[in-house]
Amino acid sequence: MKIALNGFGTVGKAFAQILQEKAQTLRQDYHLDIQIVAIHTRTRGTLYNPNGLDIKTVLTRNDYHDLPDATQEAFLSLITHDEIDAVVDVTPTDLQTGQPGLDVCRQALSAGKHAVLASKGALAVAFQELQSKAEQTRSHLLYEATVMAGTPAIRLAKQALAGCAITEARGILNGTTNYILTQMESGMTYADALKQAQQLGYAEPDPSGDVEGWDAAAKILILSAAIFGLELTLSDLDVTGITQITPEDIAAAQAAGERYKLIASITCDGGSVRPMRLPLTDPLANVNGATNAITYRTDLMGDITLIGAGAGPRQTGFALLSDLIDIHRRG
Repeated sequence: MKIALNGFGTVGKAFAQILQEKAQTLRQDYHLDIQIVAIHTRTRGTLYNPNGLDIKTVLTRNDYHDLPDATQEAFLSLITHDEIDAVVDVTPTDLQTGQPGLDVCRQALSAGKHAVLASKGALAVAFQELQSKAEQTRSHLLYEATVMAGTPAIRLAKQALAGCAITEARGILNGTTNYILTQMESGMTYADALKQAQQLGYAEPDPSGDVEGWDAAAKILILSAAIFGLELTLSDLDVTGITQITPEDIAAAQAAGERYKLIASITCDGGSVRPMRLPLTDPLANVNGATNAITYRTDLMGDITLIGAGAGPRQTGFALLSDLIDIHRRG
């Protein structure tokens, strides 16, 4: 399988390294050979070699323009080449426009290429459009990495729980806010907990997307479309972050035998993201630190809760690999 990689930041590099580490296992266990034949970045340039790029060299370079495989061909044109089977998008998320990944996904699917996404933007803006394109061209659109990184939240709902009717999905879908709330419960102020989260790399210098609930809201949009077939936008959701939670609020919850969590939830009637006081008997109440979790409410199995890492370059890279293996299995 020959793939074109849109973006080559920390996730893209981790994904490429995983492919190198797992190359022999993929061939032996899955009869699958994955080659990166194209890489496109906004600042470093574009590389293309239909026989496969020298990833070890690429990983050491901050500029691609003087490499033998550097090309001036536009990436949107390049990904239509017959040699390319799939496009993997790991570009930054823009929840307003879906770019820069949206146009690449549109082009890839229109050309009959498979699309595997780690970026949430394109799906949050145009899920149904992209899914329709995939169906029209008999290609696959997969996006496991977008909700809980390598923890298989979407695969659990769509495959392992096939046959069940899912009536609700609710979970802790943002590790930054969960880490902050966990630290506040141990006595830290919101400001100090946020600063520590930034120092540890959990929170960005501008943490608004996390702490105001928009990252979790984007994941709810993806789940709403994937599970319930809903065409929602961010404006359709009731979104409240954790910025107004005080140590007094945390203490009051503790006194009542409860714990604050930022809960993202979706049903066929709509969705929300908001801080909630959960009883300690709720499995989600006992998920601490930067860990994520999701509970699916089903008719046949009751509540099923999945807990695992919701972020991280290698975890996200694994999700991309698992989607490519899934495509290979589907044939």
